[in-house]
Amino acid sequence: MIVNFETHASNERTFLSWVRTAVAIVGFGLAAARLGDRAVPAWSTYLLFGAGAAVVLIAWARMRHVRKRIDLAERLPDDDGPAEAFLLLLVIALFALLGSFAVHVAP
Repeated sequence: MIVNFETHASNERTFLSWVRTAVAIVGFGLAAARLGDRAVPAWSTYLLFGAGAAVVLIAWARMRHVRKRIDLAERLPDDDGPAEAFLLLLVIALFALLGSFAVHVAP
């Protein structure tokens, strides 16, 4: 059995939820733009993909950081600076993704 399996599984589920959110927003943005009757500039498509990729990459970095903290033998406080910084970056990247979605879909 893997040591701290439940905690590792929870960490991975959190990562996968960030990935699902990014994929859903990008996919819905591309589909909504296709259903519209106007031409969408290519730069807004690249912006949408870039913001989605940023969310996934930051989520991956946060998952790796938390995984290392889970594997440590000593008990650490919950208020870890880097983990909170990753979470803040994720929220900012998510808002950037939503903003790029709005730019991509807006008439």
